[in-house]
Amino acid sequence: MFFLGFSAGLPLLLVIGTLGFWLREAGIDLKTIGFMSWIGLVYGCKWIWAPLVDNLKIPFLTCLLGQRRAWLLVSQILIIICLCGMAFSDPSNQFKILVFFTFFAAFGSATQDISLDAYRIESADVKMQGALAAAYQTGYRVAMIWAGAGALALAAFFQHTDSNVYDPGGWKVAYLIMSASMLVGLVTTLLSPKPNKVDEEHKYEQLSEIGKNITVFIESHPHWPSSLAKIIGWLKFIAWVPISDFFVRYRWHAVAILLLIATYRISDVVMGVMSNPFYRDMGFSKDEVAAISKVFGVVMTLIGTFLGGIIVLKAGVLKTLFLGALLSAATNVLFSFLASLGHNLTFLIFTVSADNLAGGLASAAFVAYLSGLTNVAYSATQYAVFSSIMLLLPKFLAGFSGVMVESIGYSNFFLTTAAIGIPVLFLILLIAWLEGKKT
Repeated sequence: MFFLGFSAGLPLLLVIGTLGFWLREAGIDLKTIGFMSWIGLVYGCKWIWAPLVDNLKIPFLTCLLGQRRAWLLVSQILIIICLCGMAFSDPSNQFKILVFFTFFAAFGSATQDISLDAYRIESADVKMQGALAAAYQTGYRVAMIWAGAGALALAAFFQHTDSNVYDPGGWKVAYLIMSASMLVGLVTTLLSPKPNKVDEEHKYEQLSEIGKNITVFIESHPHWPSSLAKIIGWLKFIAWVPISDFFVRYRWHAVAILLLIATYRISDVVMGVMSNPFYRDMGFSKDEVAAISKVFGVVMTLIGTFLGGIIVLKAGVLKTLFLGALLSAATNVLFSFLASLGHNLTFLIFTVSADNLAGGLASAAFVAYLSGLTNVAYSATQYAVFSSIMLLLPKFLAGFSGVMVESIGYSNFFLTTAAIGIPVLFLILLIAWLEGKKT
């Protein structure tokens, strides 16, 4: 899970966060950078093709590796190809080509997430999901540091011009090395065991049952064209049944749960798009941002992730969720203060450290929470729906972040992102109250 978490976390910053620093250095305006973050909506739409990943067999690979690892391998290969394509695309004069490769890198990354989430859920029972989530998030966060601080450091090291002058050559080498780093996940996929045998056998039984249900559906609609009946039957049993299962289990409490999922990461995601352009505009060099993120960010992220896993085991998921949401909103206030200070390395260290601590803790708790909501019979589809809902609203709002910064400035922007995280705290309290009434 640690190495597969690394493989999952690596592409995310390369198509959204680190790319923002690259685009800003290449002279791309903030509005364009903000709107380009909408490519991240791909992660919020993965529920659309999650049923395919859950049920469609890949010729030869599925027999050789199993359903989950076959899809993992294909998605990882796509990511490697697209990161190479991004490396050879200079945004200053090949912007459309860069957008093309960025989109499909995000698509491959989202597909990898679908397969990996299902693989994790099917590999252990509910009691172990907190520990697996912590290991996964640790690898995920280390990858984000490597894709953030590491990519910036590499781009600075391999550039041939002064640090304040744009040089696409440094970014080309950095993204090629990032592409090679995806081999960690690819090799891990090939060497990893298949999921829990009992769950895998149950999955194949379920697929057989779905096939029978689709056949019965076609036979019960003899006046429909066979192809149309097959498509509708497929959608009913592959897509609708997994989604309706969640509402059957949670009933009207599902509304509050879905609201929490949709808004839990809103403070972080909306703020995150502008963080790298912010560093650039505050006068921090690639070397400074990389060094601070690498030294302090890694340590605090690991501490936050492990703390999240421990607190989930000791205090429960909802209490940890509340703490993570509170800390995430609070750290955005620190960014606002940094905006008023300007180029202050000491306060940047403190801000980045606090932000990574909060992010690690909140993410570990949230992954454990989503895993606990999932029915193992529909793990890929249900988790994809949950994680898609988690991103749709935040990613949509994040697209306007550049417009907001140009209108109200960085300081007020960060305060606004902190404020929109406050309603999340009340939602967690509501869900805790609802669960208390149910017991």
